[in-house]
Amino acid sequence: MSKSNEWTLYHNPQCSKSRGSIEYLAERNIEPTVIEYLRTPPDAATLSRIIDMLGIEPRDLLRTERDEYTASGLDKPNVSREKIIQAILKHPILMQRPVVIRGDKAVIGRPPELIASLL
Repeated sequence: MSKSNEWTLYHNPQCSKSRGSIEYLAERNIEPTVIEYLRTPPDAATLSRIIDMLGIEPRDLLRTERDEYTASGLDKPNVSREKIIQAILKHPILMQRPVVIRGDKAVIGRPPELIASLL
């Protein structure tokens, strides 16, 4: 695991909430490691760890309004954790963003003020 003072942000520069999270951290003099997850998606083990750190069900990390959601069969009930992780690996755009991590805790920064729980 990472140290408690290390920050990571899974970022999509096209997303205003993601940009807002970078601004929120910058206002607090925090410079996270920024990972543009559409260019450099996490691997399966990292994605599984992120879900655990968020304390959510894998389905809660999905962006359900994307065409890839239905095309991947994720709209069906009882889709397995593994199938959701594999779908995000194949279509990283399905992942909610931004995901902000500090140490072994994480939040989805929508809105950016949710990041306060990691301070």
